[in-house]
Amino acid sequence: MKVVRHPLKRFYGRRDLHFVTFSCFRRRPYLGTVRARNRFVAILDEVRSRYGFALIGYVVMPEHVHLLIGEPRNGDPSKALQVLKQRVSRAFAREKVRFGETAAASLCCGQ
Repeated sequence: MKVVRHPLKRFYGRRDLHFVTFSCFRRRPYLGTVRARNRFVAILDEVRSRYGFALIGYVVMPEHVHLLIGEPRNGDPSKALQVLKQRVSRAFAREKVRFGETAAASLCCGQ
C-alpha cells in the first residue's frame, strides 16, 4: 500500500508578513543566557541585512523563537530562516570548540 503525502504548500511573492516559530534542537534551552540571546540577535540582524526582509518583531525565549518578518528581497522566507538557523548553530558550535565544554554549556544552556 502506497502512502500519499500532502506536502506543505507555501505561498510567497505577495509581500505578506510571515509569523514564524521554531524551537531549539530537542527543545533544549540553548538561548537561555543573555550572551546566547545577544549572539542570536546579532546573527538575525546580519541575515536580515543580507536577505533584505523587514523584521517587524521578535521574541527570543530560552528554547524557542518567534519572528514576524516581511518577505525578503533576495530569496524566500524559508531560505532566509534556513541560513539564520545554520549560522546560529555554527556560531554556537564554534564557541564550544573555542572555549571548551564548560564555557559552551554556559553560553548555550544557562548554567
